[in-house]
Amino acid sequence: MTTPVDGRTGSPRATRGLPWGPVGRLAARRALFALPILFAVTLGVFAVAAASPFDPVKAYAGTAGLTASQENLDQLRANLDPDQSFVARWWDWLTAAVTGDLGDSAVMRQPVADVITERLGWSVLLAATAFALAIVLGTLLGVLAARRRGGPLDRVVTSLAYGLEAAPPFWLGLLAIWLFALKLGVLPAGGLTDTAATTVTAGQVAHHLILPALVLAVSQLPWFALYVRQGVGDALDEDPVRGARARGLAPRTVLLGHALRSGLLPVLTLIGSRVPELITGALLVETVFSWPGIAAATVEAATSVDFPLLAALTVLATVAVLLGNLLADLLYGLADPRVGFDG
Repeated sequence: MTTPVDGRTGSPRATRGLPWGPVGRLAARRALFALPILFAVTLGVFAVAAASPFDPVKAYAGTAGLTASQENLDQLRANLDPDQSFVARWWDWLTAAVTGDLGDSAVMRQPVADVITERLGWSVLLAATAFALAIVLGTLLGVLAARRRGGPLDRVVTSLAYGLEAAPPFWLGLLAIWLFALKLGVLPAGGLTDTAATTVTAGQVAHHLILPALVLAVSQLPWFALYVRQGVGDALDEDPVRGARARGLAPRTVLLGHALRSGLLPVLTLIGSRVPELITGALLVETVFSWPGIAAATVEAATSVDFPLLAALTVLATVAVLLGNLLADLLYGLADPRVGFDG
């Protein structure tokens, strides 16, 4: 394999590629920055859970606690030791988690790692599908609105975006169930498979995924539509784009080849900043549609003061937010070399 050579100087010509060195340094800095954040978040979770009015012993006993004797309840309380200080409980959990042991979930009656493994994939499927739809549809609507700002289509898109921005995801979910499941009967109201199904098939999962994914996508779509509209609209007024238009280039070429690339740069940072609300929206949508993700586990962990499960899920959400911010910075640095990765 030969090395590319510069024809003018005879020296090896640099090949274009990803700047792995700066990327690695950026990722390393973010990882070091993330460690104290994760420590503080987990400690806060244990502190808030300790101050919760819920009784973990009654939550663990469930309905059996209604008929259990006081002696049995006292024995259960001694085994669970709910009166241990939250700092000691946090430290025991943290030292075990570092070795890979996330503990056992009292409310789920199984290891925390198994709870997350069984449910995380379905949550990622829902969130990833919805996020991709929101980006694609939001970009399309934003570009159409930016072509003629102030026109009828622009007014329709912006009005729709501001209206959807104010609508809670759970309200959109209930409205979608009423319309598409109850009135029209074209889509299932919830769950992962049909009621009578004994096996999980890709077709049934895809059919049941449509409604929750669309609802979650619609809840995220307004931000992308408005950002793309603003970015592309401003790019159309810049001198380089005006020059391209003056040279006689086709309007579509000017829009897609010049204005769109410049106008999409702010959207790259938006991708990372939307991760926290995406997680919150996914939890609400999963609850409304009975989607078997981590939403039910999160709610049960919070109401039952399940320290190990609640801490693990909170760490998982925090890591997702930090990775989203890192991804946004990497995409922005790759799209605009003037920014770089070392700033």
